[in-house]
Amino acid sequence: MAGDVLSDIGVMNYSWLLLAQRLLHENRVTGMACLGVTEPMAQALSNLSLEQVRRLARSPQVLCRFHVNDHALLAALSDRGVAMADVPTRAHILMAGAASELPGQVAREGVRP
Repeated sequence: MAGDVLSDIGVMNYSWLLLAQRLLHENRVTGMACLGVTEPMAQALSNLSLEQVRRLARSPQVLCRFHVNDHALLAALSDRGVAMADVPTRAHILMAGAASELPGQVAREGVRP
């Protein structure tokens, strides 16, 4: 049982780290907003080698965190009456509001996209 849980955590960590790197490489500012990470963390994630990703993924601690802070987004994602095809559109619209807060952070921290 415990071995299964640790294995599942490892798979989730590995998947999240690869997704994080892909998002940050495709569009750093949007990736930072989607992941909820700061520029120093984005830089650290981007610079990990595949071997470092593998080692970090084996950590017994879950590396990602659930950060849906918007009740409307959570409701839209969990609403059984919402067609699944509509969920990504609704989520992107609601997350765009969160991403719009990022330029102020970028200006304060001197982050370059």
